[in-house]
Amino acid sequence: MKVVRFCLAEYLDANDISRYNLAKRTGIQYHVIDSYYKNKVCRLDSYNLGRIIEALDCQLTDILTVVEE
Repeated sequence: MKVVRFCLAEYLDANDISRYNLAKRTGIQYHVIDSYYKNKVCRLDSYNLGRIIEALDCQLTDILTVVEE
């Protein structure tokens, strides 16, 4: 079965951006960013995804991948 995996940790680490900084830039609570960072999200919020992509100036495929489970 294929699942969507958040690659936010890899992206933030590669670009030297902290979770705290991303939370401030997006207005999303730190614990929500932290759950995306740790890939512990069951449901993706399209509004939050849009805010993250805009703040990072990246593409959706930079922070999400589809993998075989």
